Amino acid sequence: MAVKEGMISIFPTFQPLRIKYKDIFDMKEFYIAIYEWLEENGWKDQEENLSHWERFYKERVGQGGVKEIWIQWRPYKVAEGAPLTYYLDFNFHCVGLMKTEVIKEGRKMKVNKGEVELVIKAFIEKNYEKGFKSDSILKHILKLFNNRIYHKVIEQRRKELYQETYALQNFIKQWLKLKRYLPYEESKNFFPSYAWPSHLKE
Repeated sequence: MAVKEGMISIFPTFQPLRIKYKDIFDMKEFYIAIYEWLEENGWKDQEENLSHWERFYKERVGQGGVKEIWIQWRPYKVAEGAPLTYYLDFNFHCVGLMKTEVIKEGRKMKVNKGEVELVIKAFIEKNYEKGFKSDSILKHILKLFNNRIYHKVIEQRRKELYQETYALQNFIKQWLKLKRYLPYEESKNFFPSYAWPSHLKE
């Protein structure tokens, strides 16, 4: 998403949230787990106001059925009690994705092996600015309103979106069984993990 006027980026342009995993996992289950987390947390589609937020899908199949996949999601959420809208940009990139099999609890499962990188960016849109800019008197006090009157609200909402994005990152890392540096013990994830990193023995 191109950052429009009146939008605030939560992370620095060149430092979005980035999660990278290279090992055995189930790409379909990974996709579904993130999809359900977003749906459960109130994220919707911009056009249909539903949960069909996939904007782009491209797949290239190489020799032996090895795939390279690009996926883009663009969910949004209206902030409760404030004239603001939250946006998330998801960019999935899978490299060397191929079919493989694992034996889990005596069952043979068809899964994937390869590398997936997920880049997440978060934005806040200040919806009230349109009303200010369309009024010949109010447009002159917009800067004052942003800096003096609404500054605390914007900062609080920025912090909320920042925390929610990091909660999502933590969920994804937990699903992929990646190392997380949390100061507390976590309960088992509600969504079962379909990732089998080779460095972990189960």
